[in-house]
Amino acid sequence: MAGGMGRGYGRRMDSDAFVPADFVPPTSLAHERFRLEPLGPQHNAADLAAWTSSIAHIRATPGYPDGSWPPPEGMTPERNRQDLERHAADFAARRGFTFTVLDPEGGDVIGCVYIYPTPSDEHDAEVQSWMRASHAELDGPLAGPSRSGSPRTGPGTGCTATGGDERRSG
Repeated sequence: MAGGMGRGYGRRMDSDAFVPADFVPPTSLAHERFRLEPLGPQHNAADLAAWTSSIAHIRATPGYPDGSWPPPEGMTPERNRQDLERHAADFAARRGFTFTVLDPEGGDVIGCVYIYPTPSDEHDAEVQSWMRASHAELDGPLAGPSRSGSPRTGPGTGCTATGGDERRSG
């Protein structure tokens, strides 16, 4: 990302800062069909169960074009916990923001949203998301709120999104 004046907010930013120094990341989003909260190691068992139950569906979701995730063989709970710890550390350090998607009634993990910087000169952030196959109808609705803006520039600007409504063939 370019240094100097940050777009949108007009605040001076460090050249490698993803968000302004005074940006307070959201810690929840409630929707009638899902709830978002920052992903962390406390979600390990439910997160692992969610994505391992839906590997084929996730691999067919746009945004996972290199085919390296999720691994077809799954991963150990320890390895998954390490990934969740890395995402939580990124959130705390404001390098990126990963949210678990929870069922609003039972609180079960049904997906995930990732918001990270992109090297693109046209966008500040890239948003990726996946949903359990059992909740595939939320691929599009989940992508809507997460595509609505970037942490740097606010609603309606600065993001490129992958995942959601369209499916890759094959």
